[in-house]
Amino acid sequence: MTLLKLDVLSVRNIHSASISPSPAINFITGANASGKSSLLEAIFILGRSRSFRTTHTKQAISFDQPQLTVSAQNRQQSGSVSTLGIQIDNKQCQIRIDQEDRQKADLAYALPVQLIHPKSYRLLDSGPQIRREFLDWGIFNQHKNFLPCWRKFNKALQQRNALLKTRQIKQLSAWDKELVEYGQVINDFRVTYLASLQPVFLEMAKHFLNQENVDLRFLSGWDSSQPLDLILKNDLDRDMRYGFTHSGPHRADFQTYLHKRLARDYLSRGQQKLLVLALLLAQVTLLNQESPNACCILIDDLTSELDAENRAKLIKYLVGLSCQVFISSTDIADFGDLSSVENYKWFHVEHGDVKQF
Repeated sequence: MTLLKLDVLSVRNIHSASISPSPAINFITGANASGKSSLLEAIFILGRSRSFRTTHTKQAISFDQPQLTVSAQNRQQSGSVSTLGIQIDNKQCQIRIDQEDRQKADLAYALPVQLIHPKSYRLLDSGPQIRREFLDWGIFNQHKNFLPCWRKFNKALQQRNALLKTRQIKQLSAWDKELVEYGQVINDFRVTYLASLQPVFLEMAKHFLNQENVDLRFLSGWDSSQPLDLILKNDLDRDMRYGFTHSGPHRADFQTYLHKRLARDYLSRGQQKLLVLALLLAQVTLLNQESPNACCILIDDLTSELDAENRAKLIKYLVGLSCQVFISSTDIADFGDLSSVENYKWFHVEHGDVKQF
């Protein structure tokens, strides 16, 4: 996909902006608090139906405005052009694609968005939920039948936990069957996906860290040497005692190793950022192998992530990647020598006003 035109209304200090970005690289500059991150946030909201800067997207609505709106003309991989739009107020989120009301999942399929920002390093050292979300986003964009299975698993999990809290043991077996059936499907998806991501990640690690001995190890969320239905039976007393399901795909995780040691315990903060950058770009590259130009990459505050040498490496890699990219920093000089970069555009943001240079 490629955003041909982007319109932003009432997203933080951007009261109204309209741009026609490059299908390749887009540089966004501006002083701190000028609105450059808000422009990236608007694109993220259009793709993910939520903000990356707050857990409550309504907080991104401009002060004294009733709602925010982000819309775009989007060229699909088939070459056809569609219109995307999202409007969020204090009560609801309305999504439209080609003038028809649609769901959040439809918007996510239409505009896959990968974000790299100063908090991305949490992918290594935060809890497992953020890594499960990383895996599931990649699978979601490659396999349309993953989402219905994921929803059915989560429904079974919620029902089972509700029965555990109320100690209604007799009804557990029906939901155990659902949980095991769809849980195994989800687990298989994740195992297969991580195996396909591993060689691409290895190439990225070579490029950015000059490291070859990196490894991704998957943890299913239960002792995978035993079937999940047996694990649930063995865990029943503990599950009843605490009122929730201890084992299953909802507890899955993966760990990143370098030289057979946990990367988060071994690498400096700067090296961890490079490793996370390698992971995120490996995910985009893998998606691109099956569907060229399928993803939009957002990189917020480039200078806080990388030194000059690695910024040059990153931009060189992005130029060769068939993706639309938006990168923000305070000054155009932060992006280094752009003489070899073709087909880029430069937008400057000042007090929420976006202008093309």
